[in-house]
Amino acid sequence: MMEELVKLVVQKAGVSETQARTAVETMVVFIKQHLPNPYGAQVDAMLRGASQELLKGFGSLFPK
Repeated sequence: MMEELVKLVVQKAGVSETQARTAVETMVVFIKQHLPNPYGAQVDAMLRGASQELLKGFGSLFPK
């Protein structure tokens, strides 16, 4: 899912893959730091195999 999310950010935000990867990784670290510990592991699990519906939801964050 991480790769799919990076590609989505590239498409929607019009940035390079490197910039998108940095943004996504920064967002993941930020989210995990602000969640209780058990939920951080769930974020990692989600990023390893989330559904397409979740990715579509993230797409609405980056209107073109």
